[in-house]
This record gives sequence, structure tokens and C-alpha cells, in this order.
Amino acid sequence: MGDINHKKLTDIIDNFSSKKIAIFGDLMIDKFIKGKVRRISPEAPVPVVEVKEEDKTCGGAGNVASNISDLGAKAYIISVIGDDTASTEIMDILKKKNINIDYILSSKNHKTIEKIRIIAEHQQIARVDKDHILKYDLKIKNQIFSNLEKITETGIDALILSDYGKGLLIPETIKKIIDICLKKHIPVFVDPKIEHFKSYRNVTSITPNVMEAFGGMRKIIKYGQNEIEELGEKIVKSLNLKSLIITQSENGMTIFENKGKIKATHIPTRAKEVFDVTGAGDTVISTLSLAYSVSRDIITSAIIANHAAGIVVAKLGTATTNQEELKKEIKSWTIQ
Repeated sequence: MGDINHKKLTDIIDNFSSKKIAIFGDLMIDKFIKGKVRRISPEAPVPVVEVKEEDKTCGGAGNVASNISDLGAKAYIISVIGDDTASTEIMDILKKKNINIDYILSSKNHKTIEKIRIIAEHQQIARVDKDHILKYDLKIKNQIFSNLEKITETGIDALILSDYGKGLLIPETIKKIIDICLKKHIPVFVDPKIEHFKSYRNVTSITPNVMEAFGGMRKIIKYGQNEIEELGEKIVKSLNLKSLIITQSENGMTIFENKGKIKATHIPTRAKEVFDVTGAGDTVISTLSLAYSVSRDIITSAIIANHAAGIVVAKLGTATTNQEELKKEIKSWTIQ
């Protein structure tokens, strides 16, 4: 790993607290109903869950912001929510996490997205989605771009596009966001959706998983390392990216660095046990953007993000990590 050492990595993490990261993306509320199963319903062959606990957290861009905040940095969200009970719940959660909500718009024409997960005996047995696709009108569009211009004047260190395919990020807005950030030399990181894949041009990094990478390029999915590296090089060239990270679950991640010549580096997963991969992608892009805003080195940043992902997949539910957990995990790592 060249000049990578424990002190260098932990020093980067210590500097997270001085950073400000903006997240532009779809907001939703995640609800977790937890309980025990004692019997099968007489009405249908399904388990009856005796509810013991209910939790609420922010999903989508909210979970990315939570990761940023829990890692000690300042998070700002640009998004649109409804004017309903779920939106009030989201704003309350974000306030408690000290996440900046000044750039979140409320629209009576939109309903806040809810995802309800039912968990029994530490296993998710069902999910109920209340999905709503944002429909732009001129007022919302103008307000969003006004907020984007304002937030780039606050001295943010990076911007994350958190695309969950719920209508906020469309090709027009994606292009405008990237153009604004490029002019102001603000690094842009993207957690991509397949349908918008080819719109993420000229950014600092995108972090698709294997399915998203092949799907975004309209190719049949293959899991061989040679095929992944061949595809990664094509993606970097096609989208003119500074870097690309293809996450590969239990197989780690492959980083493609573009410095005129494209170099691929593979790092194995740090996960020792995997209980729940919910939100792991949010952790990767959050930690990656923070580490890059300090180090300006994509390989070093990806190594730190890989450690963070290894921590959160060992937790149940939409989890995050913090500086102390991350530094402890890194100090236990034997650098090859």
C-alpha cells in the first residue's frame, strides 16, 4: 500500500471535524418495527409479529447526512419533502443530529417518502413502501438552484449526489449541479442510479456496485475481476471521471484512478461479519467524500471508506460509524 500507514489514516480522520459536506438528494423516513414471532396468523400463512420496539431514522440523503454528522463533520442537505407528518418527523430527526436543514424545501404537492421495515428475531421479514416521485414545477426548480448557489458560497468542501431515483435528480439538475461545482472547484461524489448513469460526467468519483456499473453501461452483469476492471476503465473514459469505485460486497472494492492513464487498485473487504448491508453504500460515499476533502487522494480515501463499511455491515439496520470506532478499526488493521 505504498506510503499508507496507521498514523496517516488516523490523522485524516481527526481532520473530519473541520469539514463541511453538502448532500443533494432524495429524502425519506425509515421506520423500523421490531418484535417477536410466537405464532402464525389464522388468517393467512404469515407470521404474527408482537411489536416490542419502534424506531425512526432518516433514509436516502438523510442517512448520508447522518453518516457525515456522526463522523464529526458538518452536513447540509438540499432536498424537497412534503408538507405532512412524515416531513415533520424527518426535520425533527435531522435537527437532533445537528444537520443543517436550511436548504430543504417543503411542497404541498409532494408527499414524503416512507419505508417501513418489519423485523422479527433480528431478521427483516417485510418492507412496506410509501413511494412518491417528485414532480418539478418552475417554482421548485428555481428554489432548488437558488439553494444550490447559496450553499456553494458557504465554503463547502465537497458535494454528494445521493440519487435514489425519486425524481429530485434528473439529467437537467444533475448537469447543472456538476457545472456549478466544477466552476467553484468543489469535488462532486455520486451514489448513482442506473437510469441516470451516463449523466454523471466530469465528477470526482462515482461509487456504483457491480449491478449498477454493468447496468449503467447497458451490459450483461459479470462478476469476474478481469471483466470488472475492463468495464471500470470504459466507465472512466466514457464519463471523463477523475475516479471510479466499484463496490463488490464481500469481495471488497476496486478503485480506478484517472491521472491521464487509468490505474485499477483492488482492496479486499474489511467486514468480519455481515448482519445487514442496509445503508452501506451511504457510509462508503460519506466517508470517501470526507477523507478526500482532507487528503485529496482517492486511494487513501477509499481505504478509509472500506473500513467504515466493514463496521456498519456488522450492525443491524441503517447504521453509521464515528471517528473513534473508525480509528480503532484502522489501528487493528495489518497493512500489507
